[in-house]
Amino acid sequence: MANTVESDFLGALNQSTRATVATEFWGKCGNAQPKGFHSDLTPFWEYYSRACRQALHDAGRHNALRSHADIIEVVRMLKLGATRNEIRTALRSKLSRTHENESELLDSSINLSASLLLMCDFGITPLSFSGRTELSWTQGTLQTFLRDYFNGPLVLSHEGMKLEKTFLAKNLSRIGGIDIIWTENLVDHLRLSNDDTKVHIFHHASFLEYQNHRQLGKPLAQWLSRRDATDARAAMPQHGPRDSPVAVEAPSIDRRLGHCGRLKTELRQIERFHFWRDRLIMLKQAYDEAQPKTLTQWWHDRRNGVQWYTFWVAVLVLVLTIVFGLIQSVEGALQVYASFKSLER
Repeated sequence: MANTVESDFLGALNQSTRATVATEFWGKCGNAQPKGFHSDLTPFWEYYSRACRQALHDAGRHNALRSHADIIEVVRMLKLGATRNEIRTALRSKLSRTHENESELLDSSINLSASLLLMCDFGITPLSFSGRTELSWTQGTLQTFLRDYFNGPLVLSHEGMKLEKTFLAKNLSRIGGIDIIWTENLVDHLRLSNDDTKVHIFHHASFLEYQNHRQLGKPLAQWLSRRDATDARAAMPQHGPRDSPVAVEAPSIDRRLGHCGRLKTELRQIERFHFWRDRLIMLKQAYDEAQPKTLTQWWHDRRNGVQWYTFWVAVLVLVLTIVFGLIQSVEGALQVYASFKSLER
């Protein structure tokens, strides 16, 4: 193992450390990667570093892990299918002394490692409110917990629902008035909040693509009996580079997201999704029920062609009426003015 992974969380996350962590997390690179594969994990490493720094808050009194090597050790146990209690026991044996908050130390260490491996929040923000959904894994293996969570029963009916080509990220805001909140928590992907006026979208497309092109890694794809993890990118309301919201240009947002492209018709079928299906249904319903409130929204909202043409014909008639009314008023004023001038003579 490279010495760099022995450094503490506050040390520089150099290229060697990143390569070692990536290999331990997701396996070695495959020999053949598809043409055009240009994923950039910079946003993930920012997330990784930030989570590690947060773990050492309050002088590190709430987490037993101190180095990247410590995280790798826990991740190895997670991938081998160790139960939570077995990991706790292994970590407890490494403590140099007894701690009053021993349970918190052990659980926080396991939660941090699982969160970094999967980009799913497992309670990595102790003693604070993040507003993000946190998974509560308390026993058994992580694999079993994820399968049970992601393969829960479907509730909402999708009869007659169709995801049209216009169901794009850019249109959620400029037509539906639904603001996009970029999230680093895969569990919050497509979650509506604030009375259905905001939608959380997982923007780490490179993180998902990167796993697909590694050997013996892919913990998300391997651990879920359905394809929901790899379908997370497909479940994103799509947009191409020209359609990307301005927010994609922010440094912390995965720029790969703006190059995902649009889904073909067969890939837009709601039946293709399991965990994301109910959330897609709710998002589509909120989008369909949204009525334009501004002229900009009216201009872009062409979901109902008849309504769109009727509205703008009415606007055109109103504008022409006002213009011609002004012209007639000006002509009338000029005539009155000319009449007064002729009387003065």
